Amino acid sequence: MTQAPCKVAIVTGASRGIGAAIAARLARDGFTVVINYAGSAAPAEALARKIGDQGGRAIAARADVSDPQAVRGMFDAAEAAFGGVDVLVNNAGIMTLSPIADTEDAVFDRQVAINVKGTFNTLREAARRLRDGGRIINLSSSVVGLLQPGYGVYAATKAAVEAMTSVLAKELRGRAITVNAVAPGPTATDLFLDGKSPELVERLATMAPLERLGQPDDIAASVAFLAGPDGAWINGQTLRANGGII
Repeated sequence: MTQAPCKVAIVTGASRGIGAAIAARLARDGFTVVINYAGSAAPAEALARKIGDQGGRAIAARADVSDPQAVRGMFDAAEAAFGGVDVLVNNAGIMTLSPIADTEDAVFDRQVAINVKGTFNTLREAARRLRDGGRIINLSSSVVGLLQPGYGVYAATKAAVEAMTSVLAKELRGRAITVNAVAPGPTATDLFLDGKSPELVERLATMAPLERLGQPDDIAASVAFLAGPDGAWINGQTLRANGGII
């Protein structure tokens, strides 16, 4: 009896935080993982080694998702190494907070380039190249519902991600590919905690009825559900993984 080939997942922005937790969880679930990063190679390569040491299979792949050619090269590398791609997790993103009146053009342009154009670039490539029966999971944010002051540009970029999620789910009719989004609430990553006072962290933690911050593994579990067999009937949806904050 021949063993079914291992499914291959690309996780963007996967060298740290939520992305790293997603990559590690998918590897534990049996996926071969392509760990995308844009900056320093060391964290991504260290995660790939850790996955390998635990019996999984992973490679690190550098690509700035805002660059269409780099995204194509990342898919090329995955196909060359593993024969194809089954899952795309769009985790790469940036956030800069400021009131709309005070937001500079460069800040706006950079968030749109990574969060919107970057997601578009990977979605376009996945729509053309993902194997039938695959899964696409985009990372949105619960700020789309909270609509807090200072989050105008960031919330707008994530609203665009949710719109593309629903549209692409319909466009991929006939290929058994699901397209969904996960929208975390406040999550205890180094990036989130940096610069926040303990009092502010406590206030944010108690906003949700479950009265704690999310953990990267909480978000990874939601992504794993959508990427795995139990998520097969979920399509075109946004899952707000936020402890009930909204």
